[in-house]
Amino acid sequence: MLLEVNPLVLPDPGLMIWSAIAFFILLFILGKFAWKPIMKAIHEREKGINDAIATAEKVKAEMAQLQSDNEKLLVQAREERAVILKEAKDIKDKMISDAKEQAKAEAAKIMAETQQAIENQKMAAIVDLKNQVGNLVIEVSEKVLRRELGNKSAQETYIKELTNEIKLN
Repeated sequence: MLLEVNPLVLPDPGLMIWSAIAFFILLFILGKFAWKPIMKAIHEREKGINDAIATAEKVKAEMAQLQSDNEKLLVQAREERAVILKEAKDIKDKMISDAKEQAKAEAAKIMAETQQAIENQKMAAIVDLKNQVGNLVIEVSEKVLRRELGNKSAQETYIKELTNEIKLN
């Protein structure tokens, strides 16, 4: 038994030649009229993609630079904030110490004025006491002189009484 081969499956040499001729004519026409515009469009598309990639790389580099600049600005701002806070604390401490010193000076001044006022009142009291004692001495002397001029025996008795009183005290 031999296999029968279907004639549709067998290659026809004429058909193969005409197919090859049609392929080469189509290839020539495409090469002549379509190949250059297609290649031009492909090159333009490739150039556009490369330009977009280059632009993206440039933007990426700029963003990295901006981010770096922002980090530097943040660090600088933090340093400035720390300096300002330290200066404010120093000023606050100085104001507190100045206020304490001023309060101490005022207290010392008030104490000195109070001591002076006490001393003045004490001196006034002593002067007043001396004046009263002086007045008493004058009154006693006046009484003694009146009695002396009045009666000699009564004067001697009075002197003895005064002498006795002085000894008792």
